[in-house]
Amino acid sequence: MADDVKLANPAVLGLTCFGLTTMLLNLHNVGIINDFDTAIMGLGFFVGGLAQVIAGIMEYRKGNTFGTTAFIAYGTFWISLVFAVIASGRWELGTLVHTEGLAWYLLLWGIFTLFMTFGTFKVNRVLQFVFVTLTVLFFLLAICNWAEIAAGEGLMVVSGIIGLFTGFAALYLAMAENLNEMFGRTVLPIWPMGEKEAYKRPEDL
Repeated sequence: MADDVKLANPAVLGLTCFGLTTMLLNLHNVGIINDFDTAIMGLGFFVGGLAQVIAGIMEYRKGNTFGTTAFIAYGTFWISLVFAVIASGRWELGTLVHTEGLAWYLLLWGIFTLFMTFGTFKVNRVLQFVFVTLTVLFFLLAICNWAEIAAGEGLMVVSGIIGLFTGFAALYLAMAENLNEMFGRTVLPIWPMGEKEAYKRPEDL
């Protein structure tokens, strides 16, 4: 690839899709949206899932290992979650089925996210916040499934609030990456790590 070829920043797409899907799901967890309905399922499969996988493939083209791993992993997370709900045969009842398998599934994603969090310490503070809160969210959701806590109840509401902050932070970072690159200056701060200048076009997540 020639050095003068400019590639788009796929983090904007990936973070946007992740943020929107995470926020919608957690509106359900806090009880604002009563049913785990087709809107969540559709957004989870196509936006949180398929579009994030595409963003991950684009990150591969740029040689960004972290971005490739994050977007393809979390994209397939959303696809597999939607599949699990459909395969349970109970998605029309409007709730995630509480099972031990789902609890372990969420716990393992929490562990994966915890390890990925260390990679954000070289990027920026906003991405750190996204991954730290996402780690906590996965662990809380695992506990909620083991304890069979339903949406809108106690600990699930707490996890939903954390999830809303996670999704909003991801969406904020996406818009910051987009606007900062378009204007060539810092429009929305992301507090980068180890950068002296006010703005530099991001080459990594």
